[in-house]
Amino acid sequence: MTEAVVSEVLSQVKGQVGFITLNRPRALNALSLGMVRELMGTLLAWQRDDKVLAVAIRGSNKEGPFGAFCAGGDIRFLHQAGSQGSPLIEDFFTEEYALNHLIHNYNKPYIAFMDGIVMGGGMGISQGAALRVVTERTKMAMPETAIGLFPDVGGGYFLSRCPGRTGEWLALTGDTIGAGDAIALGLADGYLPSDQQALLWEALAAQPFASGAAVKDYVATKLVATESMLTGVMPEINQYFSLPTVGEIVHALESASSDWARATAATLRKRSPLMLHVVLEQIRRARAMGLADDLRMERDMVRHCFFLRPGQSETVEGIRALAVDKDHAPRWSPARIEDVTAEMVAPFFASPWPAHAHPLASLV
Repeated sequence: MTEAVVSEVLSQVKGQVGFITLNRPRALNALSLGMVRELMGTLLAWQRDDKVLAVAIRGSNKEGPFGAFCAGGDIRFLHQAGSQGSPLIEDFFTEEYALNHLIHNYNKPYIAFMDGIVMGGGMGISQGAALRVVTERTKMAMPETAIGLFPDVGGGYFLSRCPGRTGEWLALTGDTIGAGDAIALGLADGYLPSDQQALLWEALAAQPFASGAAVKDYVATKLVATESMLTGVMPEINQYFSLPTVGEIVHALESASSDWARATAATLRKRSPLMLHVVLEQIRRARAMGLADDLRMERDMVRHCFFLRPGQSETVEGIRALAVDKDHAPRWSPARIEDVTAEMVAPFFASPWPAHAHPLASLV
C-alpha cells in the first residue's frame, strides 16, 4: 500500500483571506526548495486575485496547527548540496531571497503568526509581514554563526534596524529572544496568547471585511501588551557591541565583571571566528542599504560560503558538527578570533557577478 503524499505547504482561500500553513512539523517546518517555490507561486497568484484581501501564515507541530512557525532553511539539504557542489543550492538561495523580497513588498496585508520557533529562514518569511504576531511560546533567533553562516534572508537589513547595537548582538551571538524582547527590538508588532490563535484564525475566515486594511486592523485589536526582559542589559549591549572590531568586543566582554558579559563572551568564542568578522561587517554595511541591495549582498556572501572557499567551507563544517555528525566540535578555520585577517573577510563582499547578471538583479 502506498502512503499518500502530504503537501508541505497547505494553502486555501476561506472567506476573503488566503491561509497558509507550513506543514513539515517533524522538521520544525524547515524550508525546502519545494516549499519556497510553493510559497512563491501561491503568493504571486493571490497578489492578482481580487477575492483575496489579505494573507495569514502559520506553522504546525506534530499535534496540529501552531506550536512551531519555522526553524529556518533545511540545513541537511544545504550540507548535502554544499558538500557535492550541487547547483540546487544556488537555486535555493536565489529563490528564497526573492520570496523574502516579495513578502516585504507584498501588495496586501500579510499576517505572520510567529508561534514557537522562528529562526533563520522563518524570520525571512515573517519579518516583511504587515503584522508580526508573537506568543508566550515564541523563540526567535538568527543563529547562523553557530553553523558557520551569517544571518541571511534579509537579516542584515532587519537586524541593522534594531535599536542601538542590538542588531550586532543578535547577529553575532545568535541568542534567542522571546515575545516581549522581539516587540521591543522592532522584530514583532504585538503579542497574542497562544491559546487564542485558533479562534482568531477561524474568525478571519468567517468575518466579512471591507478591505485588506480591515483584516489587519481586526487582528491588531486582539493583541495585548507584554514585557521585555532586555531592559537591564541594554546599556551593556550598546557599550560592547558598538566597539569597532570583533576582537575588541570579545576582549572587552571577557574583561568585564558581569555574568552577562562573560557568558556572552563564552558564546562568541564557540562561533565561527571568520564568520563573526564577516557578520559584523555585514550588519554595519546593511545599515545604509535598502532591502534589495542587502539581499544582493547576502546572495554574494552565500555564494562565497559554499563555493568560493573550496574544501574549507565554514558552513558545511558548521552544519556537519551541529546537525549531521552532531559532535558539536566544529573545526573552524581559522580557529581563533584573533587569527582572522581583513584579507580573509574582504572576498565575502566582492560580488562574483557583474551587476546586470546578478541572480537578484531584478529586485528593486
